[in-house]
Amino acid sequence: MRQLKHHEQKLLKKVDFLQWKKEDTLREMKVIRRYFLQQREDYHKYNKLVGSIRQLANKISLLDARDPFRSQQEKALLEKLYNMGIITSTTKFSDCRKVNVSAFCRRRLPIVMCRLKMAETVKEAVTFVEQGHIRVGPQTITDPAFLVNRTMEDYVTWVDTSKIKRKIMKYNDKLDDYDLL
Repeated sequence: MRQLKHHEQKLLKKVDFLQWKKEDTLREMKVIRRYFLQQREDYHKYNKLVGSIRQLANKISLLDARDPFRSQQEKALLEKLYNMGIITSTTKFSDCRKVNVSAFCRRRLPIVMCRLKMAETVKEAVTFVEQGHIRVGPQTITDPAFLVNRTMEDYVTWVDTSKIKRKIMKYNDKLDDYDLL
């Protein structure tokens, strides 16, 4: 690359083309790689949700501390985030400001499957979900971006016709002769 002239250096002094703000940040790439997000739009959607939650928490905190409306809204927001599985307790309102994209990614179906020991790796869990081996309640889920809340977490199981379920049952000596049909 040629040496820039003086006026070109002056124009480009404040622009860094190597670290562009809107494109792939290091944090974004770490989250995408760790949670095996296949679509970059998912990260951006979660990021917008986190911004909205933080903004709402900030507006609630600006209300008068003695106002009963404030305590009611704090409790409602904490309860909603706790039921979704985004925060771990409903006691501290300051937890709403600490919500991040990783909290949403940890509620995705493949991550929950890894936590439940249904798959060893996230990539393997994504493959199982895409192939239709997993159901949540009565519904078969084929979208790895499906968010599982706390109540639905107990209903994540294998589809009845899944070959993987059959292998697991055969390994545990629980396969019934009726299931072979």
